Parts: sequence; C-alpha cells; structure tokens
Amino acid sequence: MIIEPNKKIIFSIINFKAVICFILTLLNIEVTQAQSPWIALGKKPSTLGLENGFSTYDAGAFNLKLVKSSQTVAGLQPKMVKDFDFVPSDSLKVRSSDGLYHLGDINLKLRYIGEGAWKSYSTAAKRSPVKNIPLIKKALAAADLAATLPADIPLEVKRIWEIVNGKLVLCFELKNKTDKKVEIGALGIPMIFDNILEGRTLEQTHAKNVFYDPYIGKDAGYLQVTRLSGHAPSLLVVPFGHTPFEAYNPLNDDWTPRGIAFEGFYEWMVYSKAYAENEWKNAEQWNTPTSTVLKPGESRSYALQFILSGTAKDTETKLIENKRPVAVSVPGYVLPKDVEGKLFINYPKKIKALQVQPENALSVVSAGSTKNGWKSYMVKGNTWGRARLSVTYEDGLEQTINYKVIEAEPDVIVSYGNFLTTKQWFNQPDPVFNRNPSVITYDNEKQQQVIQDNRAWISGLSDEGGAGSWLGAMMKQLVQPKKDEVDKLKQFVDSVMFGRIQLKSGPQKYGVKKSLFYYAPDSLPKGTYDANINFKVWSAWPKKEADNLGRSYNYPHVAAAHWVMYRLARNYRGLVDEQSWKQHLIDAAETGMAMVNIAPYYSEFGQMEGTVFFLILNDLKNEGLTAEATRLENEMKKRANHWRSLQYPFGSEMPWDSTGQEEVYVWSSYFGYQDKADVTLDAILAYMPVIPHWAYNGNVRRYWDFLYGGKLSRIERMIHHYGSALNAIPVLMDYRKNPADFYLLRAGYGGLLGGISNITQEGFAPAAFHAYPSTLKNDGITGDYGSGFFGYAVNTATYILKHPEFGWLAFGGNLNKTGHTVHVKLTTAAKSSVYIAPAGLWISLDAGTIDEVDYNTLNGEISLKLAKANEYSPNALLRLSQPAKAKGTGIYSLKSKGTEKRRGYEFPLSKAHTTEVILQSNATFLK
Repeated sequence: MIIEPNKKIIFSIINFKAVICFILTLLNIEVTQAQSPWIALGKKPSTLGLENGFSTYDAGAFNLKLVKSSQTVAGLQPKMVKDFDFVPSDSLKVRSSDGLYHLGDINLKLRYIGEGAWKSYSTAAKRSPVKNIPLIKKALAAADLAATLPADIPLEVKRIWEIVNGKLVLCFELKNKTDKKVEIGALGIPMIFDNILEGRTLEQTHAKNVFYDPYIGKDAGYLQVTRLSGHAPSLLVVPFGHTPFEAYNPLNDDWTPRGIAFEGFYEWMVYSKAYAENEWKNAEQWNTPTSTVLKPGESRSYALQFILSGTAKDTETKLIENKRPVAVSVPGYVLPKDVEGKLFINYPKKIKALQVQPENALSVVSAGSTKNGWKSYMVKGNTWGRARLSVTYEDGLEQTINYKVIEAEPDVIVSYGNFLTTKQWFNQPDPVFNRNPSVITYDNEKQQQVIQDNRAWISGLSDEGGAGSWLGAMMKQLVQPKKDEVDKLKQFVDSVMFGRIQLKSGPQKYGVKKSLFYYAPDSLPKGTYDANINFKVWSAWPKKEADNLGRSYNYPHVAAAHWVMYRLARNYRGLVDEQSWKQHLIDAAETGMAMVNIAPYYSEFGQMEGTVFFLILNDLKNEGLTAEATRLENEMKKRANHWRSLQYPFGSEMPWDSTGQEEVYVWSSYFGYQDKADVTLDAILAYMPVIPHWAYNGNVRRYWDFLYGGKLSRIERMIHHYGSALNAIPVLMDYRKNPADFYLLRAGYGGLLGGISNITQEGFAPAAFHAYPSTLKNDGITGDYGSGFFGYAVNTATYILKHPEFGWLAFGGNLNKTGHTVHVKLTTAAKSSVYIAPAGLWISLDAGTIDEVDYNTLNGEISLKLAKANEYSPNALLRLSQPAKAKGTGIYSLKSKGTEKRRGYEFPLSKAHTTEVILQSNATFLK
C-alpha cells in the first residue's frame, strides 16, 4: 500500500516506545538514523562500551569487527565487496543503549525443575563489560558473559567466535553451575542484520540494506540474508552442531522504532516451550515447542555458522555444498487436494522416518531416487489446513517441511465468489454514503460486514483496503464467471462504481475518489456514526479528502472492473450485454488516461495491479481500436521512459516498497528496456524467497499493511499479503522468456498459490496471515486482499517442463508420460493458459477452457482438449505466442482449422464432447 501524506503520522504510532518518535515529530524535532528518539530525549547510549574500542579479525570470507567491551558484532563485512556490511554498523552508536540487541547476544527463559514460573535472562538488558577468557586454537574471541547477565542466573554462559573449516561460527556454551536441574524453556539467538531503512534513499537502501527470511525447519533450518538489490553476496546462517531452528520470535522489546522503514529484528529460537506455555498459548506453532534439562554440572553447546553465498538463486547449491538438507516441492508447499505433488530431498544421509502431523493430513510415498541421488516422493494432500512433514535422517538430524493443503483450485474459487456475493453483498439502505449495492469489507471474527471504520477507506469502497472486496469479486468472474454473481456485480458497476466511486461526467470524468465513506459529524444527523468507534484516532477523512481524485493507486482497481466487464461481454453469451463490450473497453482505457492526467504525482511510480493497463492495451490492439491504443501506449511509454532514467525504477514516497515493481517490469519489458526489467526482477527475487515452508515460499515481503488493511494492527511480517500474487506476474512472465531458470518458476508459483492459500473453506479471504508466533492465524477482515487476487486471476496457468534432474513436471496439472507423449490434466481454476517450456510456447484462451494437454516429445506436436460448450461459452478463442526462442523448436501454428479473429483463432465448441485442437511446429523436433 502506498500511503498518502495525511496518513504518514500513523507510521510511528506502533507501540509505546515508538510514540516517542511521534511526539518528537509534533515538536518538530527531527529524528533520523543518526539521531534516535531516546537520544533526543536525553537518554545517554553508553552502556555497550564503544568508548573502549573495537577488535577486528580475518574471519574467512568476512572481516569481523567486535566491540571490545561486549564482544558483540560491530561489523560483518564480506571481503568480496566494498562499502557493505551485513549488520547495522551505521547505526551502532545510536543503538548502543541497554535493551538494544546486537549479533552475539543471547536470550534465555529458565526454571528449576519442580518450579512453575519461568525467568527471563538477556545479555542485552543491562550491559556491562564481559570478561575475556583464554582462547582455544580456532577461536577469534571468547568471553564469560556473567557480567552482563543477572547474578541469579543458574547457568554459566560463555560465547566463542571461532573459525571452523574456514567459516565463521558463533558458539554459546551453557553450563549448569547449581546443584539443581535447570530447564531451558527458551533459547533465542538474536539475528541482527541491517534491515533499518530509515534515513536512506532508494538507491542507498539497495546498496546498503538487507532483508532476511527464515526457514523454520528444525535442524535443517536456516536464515537467508539477501541484499535489497538482489545482487551477490548473500549470507546463510545455518546450525552448527545441534542448534535447531524451532521458532522465529520478533524482538519487540528492542527499542529501535518500528514502522514502514523498519520491520524489526527477530531471534532464532532453539527452544520455545516457555513461550508456548504463556505468550504463544493461543497459537499453533510451526514446530512442536520443546525444552531441555541440564543436570548439575552439565554443559551444552549451541552454535550457528555464517556462510557467504551468491544471490538468492544460489542458496540451495550452497547448502548442498555444505552438506545441509535441501527440499524441493512441486508445485510448491501450497498443495490443492487434487494435485499429485512431488517432493525431492538432497542430503547425504539416509532417511530413517517420515511423520505427518496431523496424522494422515498428507500421503507421502517413496518414488525412488533421481540420477544424482535426490530422494523422490509423491505427496498428496488429504485434509484441508496446515500439515507438517517431519523427516528424520539416520544421523539424528530432523527436518520439518510445512505444507498448506487447500481444496482443489476450482473449489477454492467457487467458495470465494460465493462468499463475496452473499455474506459481503451490501444492499441495505445507505442514503448518506450511497454504497449500495456493493461488495463491502467483511469481519470474519464478528461474522458481519464492516459498514463503518475509523480508517475511512476500509468501509468506503476505494483504496486497496476498501476496494479489495469488490475488486476480488470482479476478478473472480475472469477466472470462473457465474451468471448470478455477474448480475449482482453489473448492478454495482452501473450504479456505484461508475458514477459514485468514479466520476461519470464533467471535466474530471473518469477520476476516482478515495472513499465514499467519510467523517463529517457536524454536518450529518446525530447517530450517523457508530458511537463505539473512535474516529479521531485515525483522523478519518472528511468529505473533501474522501472526494479527492489525486490518488493514482485507486485507478487500476476501477480499470480492472471495466476490463473484466469487457471480457465478459465480448467472450461470452448472455452474461453481459454483448453490444456493450466496446464501451467497457474504452472506459477501461480512459481510466488509465485519467490516472496520468488527474492523478499525475503518484502515477510516476509503478502501480499495484498496473499490469491491467498492459492487458487493456493488448485488447485495444486485438480489437483494432488503433487510436485508443496509441494514446494509451504513448502515456505508458512516458512513464517507462521516466523509470528508464532511474537507477532503481520502482520507487514511491517510501524508502522502499514491494508493489510498484510489478508494473515497472511489465512496461520495461514491453518497451524493450531490458536493463530496467532485469534490475526490477533482481530486486523482486531479493524479497520473494524460495523456502521449504508454505508461509514463506514466494511470500513477498510486506510488514506495515496490517495497519491500513487489517484488523489486528501492528508492524509484522505478513504472510501472503497481496504482494505475493502481484509480484508473481513479472517473475512468471520472465520464466516464460527463460524456461531454463527453474528457480523463477518456483518463486513465481509460490507467490501465485500463496495468493489463494489463506482463503478459508467457507470462502473468506483475509488481508493476510499473521506471522507472529503469538498469533499464526488469518487476520480478521478482508481488507486489501483483492489486489492479490487480481494477480492470481490474470496469471493463473499450467506449466509443463522437463527438469534435468527431476524429469517431467507440471505446475498446475497432473502429469504422466507414456512413450513419447506427455499428458497433463489441468487442475487450475481457470484452465485457460498453458506454458510448454521445451517449446517456449504460451497458449491462452480468452474464451473456453482446456481440460487436457498432450505434448509429443518426438515431433513437438501439441494436442489441446477443449471443454464442452455450455450456454454461455459456445466458442473458444485461442492465442499463441512464443516468448522463449527455444533452440530447434521452430514456429508453432495451428494444424487444426480455426477462424482467425481478433488476432487469435476461434473454434466452435461441441456440446457433446471435447474439441481437439492440434498445434504443430515447422522445425524438425527430435528430443
């Protein structure tokens, strides 16, 4: 979400400590990265002991810098690049107070056996110089941490920085110094890397900052630290010895103010039972929470290793090189029930046992090994919901892989559409705000529509948080049109969207308002507003602000609705007046023109859902509307030319964002600005990880939109917010140009299916899923989910490829091979698009659906079986393109007879049986 200037004051009001920033802002005391708010208020940050200087070490691939007094990290610089540090060294001075974490700290929750209460201990709570201890031969530095821990701690805690096999290792040695058994209920190692964007420009953040993503996979877990530019090097933090990654805990007691410029820090949890019994007791954890017991005099070591890697794409290769377990799941870790999934595991040791929790939620059957020794399994989802696969190896190492089992994709989308047009269908009298009939925001916890909210947009049908529901309902019809749903949405478009949300006449025709709901208690009758809502907290928009037409980000939602109405009118019979198609398409195009003319300030940036303008342009060309197409294309090229002049062409008024990249990539690619398309893709891959966990795989980073589109408002890593499916658009588009890049397909498909992973069985779609271990559940309201569903709707497809190690694979279908024929039955909801990687061929339907695909590997011939005609779909309209120039495949064309129409091919469909369409290549094809 892009934030308006009058919303910016909300950024810092995140928790009590960050209110200091807000107060200082009101007092006009500037707070930057060079001056923290507690410094401005007189708190002296001297307890880390910086005045005593630093020690520097040659640490393998790194130059390591430690604070002498604390032996915590002051610098972790890779030798291969200059002027870059993985840790926030630039803010070391302003972050030197008690309570601020640094790499090298440790947190513990302990109790004596037989006692009920846990007691917390932290080396960061109250700093005192630590005591150096004699070094072992591999150690760089070592310290007894007693001085910086409370005197009553029952453990002796030592920390050693050492080099093992040429790599940097951080080790903690814990020893029970009492005559009682001590239970360690929580052991957390803070992961402090430089994700503080405050005070930096977009160029500086991409040069200086990192994001990091967890694989919470027990002994196989790791942390992936990636530069914002997406360029090498990246950093992998992995267990050394038995130091499982059991949970990932936000360090909310760190004073560093959180907001849009800082997500916060986290800690690697080795044990988490103490939290599970208290702070997290209402949440189901990713892994079973555990503890351990130290007998009197017993010692235990826990260590992490720091491995320098290349880009994010190199992560798995680097893990294998270091003999770490690697898992690859197809089509990913969101698994529809009707999909025959595959899992490949690489680890030198044999697998001793597989366990599924809940029991029978997954069926996992061995399928042998690949040619290079990857262990292969067939995986089937049986029970809707979260499922954990635990893999135990013969050396005792345990790996957990978290799946999300969903209903078959068509069933998910049916439920979603039904929920939107029944429970979310708002058709009660609304004389003041005129929002009826519409699809409005819904609170699933209260089981009621959100008619009022102190964030005007939430109940005002515009902005992402208010338009999200009706946008999702419109896009659902692109995937799976249903007559009674279309009828309702046509009422909304004709009476509310076009005429109330969007101006239908006048000098600013096609302008889009920020909200239909507004706050004007002095001019409206008493009782208009809910007395239980504090509207002043969020400074709810007055009517003048709600009527403002200057927010460009509202325009793609409306353009998408017009475009869907065009597609329904043009490609179906009896859903929408077929004579209206041209006007709907022109309205869509004019909305794009209005965006750049009426809302020019923010339209210089890439827009979320901006891909819709590319789709509109294509259809203008398909329809021969040359003048309209030329006008729109010229305006879009002006924007692309501006982006071409920038080093990082996807900015906003924020220091960093993750939504504009989608449109920037699409237009940069379209206009041939490949260098900017590449820069954009690299940046996307830096915040869109490939990880063996459904929640993080393909999960595009976003951490502030629970404030603006959610119910539980806080700064927090969001699980499959709308960015996941939107960013999947450019990633999969690039894969279609580069089918040898399997990583792109995995990342893109992770985001694509992640986009529908949080839809409940009833069809409720939340803004996102909460990542905090205290919550781990869907947010309560629909919020801005619809933007993500746009990404799913325009991008859903089946991908067929032959992987050099894993053989023939299908994403979005079930595949089997007989002789020279690869047969795939499609499992997507739309069944409208197929990409055949060996041919570099993209097949899409504007009308009709594809049931099955046969690909002849000997001659390259392709057979499509189109579904039977129904009353709304008598014909199919097929389009072919070859975005990849696969060597030796030649040019594909129709072998079957079809009528050329709208730059595609039309086929009448049979009501009695499927219709076969055959495609052929003009090349000799012997592979």
